[in-house]
Amino acid sequence: MEFRPLGKTDLNIAPIVFGGNVFGWTIDEKTSFSILDAFLDYGFNAIDTADVYSRWSPGNEGGESETIIGNWLKANPGKRDQVLIFTKVGSDLGKPGEKGLSERWIMQAVEGSLKRLGIERIDLYFSHWPDPETPYEETLGAYEKLLKAGKIRAIGASNLNAEQLRASLDAARTHALPRYDVLQPEYNLYDRSSYDGSLRDLCIKEELGVVTYYSLASGFLSGKYRSKADLAQSTRGEGIEKYLTPRGTAILQALDTVAARHNAKQAEIALAWLIARKGVTAPIASATRREHVASFAKAAQLELSADDIKELDTASA
Repeated sequence: MEFRPLGKTDLNIAPIVFGGNVFGWTIDEKTSFSILDAFLDYGFNAIDTADVYSRWSPGNEGGESETIIGNWLKANPGKRDQVLIFTKVGSDLGKPGEKGLSERWIMQAVEGSLKRLGIERIDLYFSHWPDPETPYEETLGAYEKLLKAGKIRAIGASNLNAEQLRASLDAARTHALPRYDVLQPEYNLYDRSSYDGSLRDLCIKEELGVVTYYSLASGFLSGKYRSKADLAQSTRGEGIEKYLTPRGTAILQALDTVAARHNAKQAEIALAWLIARKGVTAPIASATRREHVASFAKAAQLELSADDIKELDTASA
């Protein structure tokens, strides 16, 4: 597995990051352990989660994903040195004061994440959402304290637009504070407009690492969902209906064509397109079965031709 430098951090990651939002939501702890074992066995090394995962699932309070990862590490202590843990702070945890990017909440929330994960240091700590009520210098100042204390190794931001990212970088320079070195945007063959353009240009110019979420458009780019009748196949079905458009159909047709050339699955081609994309370090992708992880390994090895990429770019433009 060929690793890639993650921006200007000292982290090097495999070309696909595991999306831990499924832990405690669509798969239980036993299945999660099996899939995490497979993920490492195939040579991958980074897991992405958040303190809020998976609060949206009935009966959950948030923290379920981190807890499962922590239990897996406790059961396999030798694997901590093989894996990088990414988590996030800032989403609403449903209790007064437990959201946002204030110094007070970051300093409290990080302790909760460290405890659930059972680790002494988070490898990459993300601001999950913009917080208009908190100045960037306050947030970055809190991260500076955590970096100096050795509780986190690097910082990033998720869901910032170009203007917000630029403002955060300016604040870091002005106040001599650590900057966000990684961005986590929503980006895939269908959802391109929010990242392509000024945001992508800024990330490339500033040499930010970029790990994309919803890399398979909630599963739409797997090719399993081609009509409204197909939506019942998944708990994510309702979120996939928006992709059933003429453009979505054109993208699936392009994926079908390129997949046939490579004797590959549509999802593998969609991930390979992201891996090959300038301005992307690695897509984040989730799995609920071990065979999905085997598919990640194939995607990481695929080499798309210029014609393949042109066909996919044209269909998704």
